[in-house]
Amino acid sequence: MAREFTKSMFAMLVAIMMGVFIITYFVADIVNRSKIETLATEHDIEITTINEKNENFINCFFKASVVLDQAREDRAFGNYHFDLAFLWYNSALYEKNSSTLELYKTRGIDNCTESLPYYVNSYGNFEDARIYFKETISNTTYDRHITIIDLYINLTYSGSNLSMHRYNASLYLMYLTENLTFNFESNNVTYLSNVSELLTLFNMAIQSYNTELEKYNGYQQEIDEYEFFDEIR
Repeated sequence: MAREFTKSMFAMLVAIMMGVFIITYFVADIVNRSKIETLATEHDIEITTINEKNENFINCFFKASVVLDQAREDRAFGNYHFDLAFLWYNSALYEKNSSTLELYKTRGIDNCTESLPYYVNSYGNFEDARIYFKETISNTTYDRHITIIDLYINLTYSGSNLSMHRYNASLYLMYLTENLTFNFESNNVTYLSNVSELLTLFNMAIQSYNTELEKYNGYQQEIDEYEFFDEIR
């Protein structure tokens, strides 16, 4: 009986051990499968997040580039009219005929008037482009992306300053042109009133523009010369 009991106990013990082993196996399998599914889900989420960031990066950069190009175009048109206005103003200063003076004044004032909305639009577009570039930079952690986008952000900030300085200069130039009059006694062009303050403001605006233009050109040169990819050694 003792031998049979021992065999029965041994068989039962083996059965229990096998049961525990099987249960442990299934539990471990379920846990592992759960971990794999969790990792797979996290991986899918990570891939989706990366794809979304890449798409956002491209979309924001594209928007910024388009608006930046528009800002540059508006500024170029503003500069065209400003240069013409300044040309007519300087021509009027040395004119010896009153009728021709009035013609030059009209052309100068008209071109100043034409330049103003272009500078307003240019300023606004540079500001909008900077917002889009900042959104672009928030969608990347790549150092080279961040470096080049920072340069674009600096460029747009400088561009908005250029537009503002030229707007002010155009306004002062228009006031100066309006003040021109022909003195028949001296047969020379003079001003209707004291414009010393206007001249000072105009010269300050021109100086500020030239100083900012150096910065702007510097940023543009850095962008043009930027080596995005590492050299192959």
